[in-house]
Amino acid sequence: MTGPTVVVTDSTACLTPERAAEAGITVVPLQVVVGTDSYTEGTPKAQAALMAALRRRQPATTSRPSPEQFAACYRELAEQGAGGIVSVHISEQLSATGEAARLAAKSSQIPVEVVDSRSLGMGLGYAALSAAASAKAGAGPVVCADVAAKRATMTSILFYVDTLEYLRRGGRIGKAQAFVGSALAVKPLLHLVDGQVAPLEKVRTAARALARIEQVALERAGDGPVDVAVHHLNSLPRAELLAEQLRGRLAGLGELTISEVGAVIGAHAGPGVIGVVISPRLDN
Repeated sequence: MTGPTVVVTDSTACLTPERAAEAGITVVPLQVVVGTDSYTEGTPKAQAALMAALRRRQPATTSRPSPEQFAACYRELAEQGAGGIVSVHISEQLSATGEAARLAAKSSQIPVEVVDSRSLGMGLGYAALSAAASAKAGAGPVVCADVAAKRATMTSILFYVDTLEYLRRGGRIGKAQAFVGSALAVKPLLHLVDGQVAPLEKVRTAARALARIEQVALERAGDGPVDVAVHHLNSLPRAELLAEQLRGRLAGLGELTISEVGAVIGAHAGPGVIGVVISPRLDN
């Protein structure tokens, strides 16, 4: 008898260990590098090292998991009885994590479907959770991969950064390069388009930026059932305020979570980032 389908994702999904375990999702971590030291994302040491580096204006870089890490993960899941794997990852426009997963999948003893979510944060997290729900219902790897891709495609990610410098420095600025060189007083609003960072609008103040993010989030959520995540880095009060405003205005709100982004996203977005993930639920 073929074993169950299991879901793998990476640490940029912003799933807590408890939530990943409850859903049966295995999380493969990325690394954040400060100076000569490498830290595993998802650990207190990684977050502390990143915040210390940002305060000192010290560069922080990131690195993907190796193909060997994915191969070991897939092998262990097969030994535990999995019949197939769906591996759902951060946008391949932003990271080579998916490429590493694909290389490992070639040598796996059980089928592995690798999904480029073209997303990150809980945009990736919700896609992985939907795949895991389908897996628990008995679906095979191909169906679960389709579910993950569909949920990710329906999801919108909006975010505000205090400065574009961190995205530019890390090479993840994408089409938002068009905003570089704007007046210092201009605050950039960004979103993901086809897995890349792209410009949305420019506003004059952080307060107006957050108000505009709220408005756009409401427009994209519509009236249907939707899950929302508000992400931040060292900006909990602003995140909580935005979340409460959305809570009172979203007619079809399902889940609303507030979470601090991990060290990898934080290294590229910089301090003060506020993001909103709007993820319509799939029809049952």
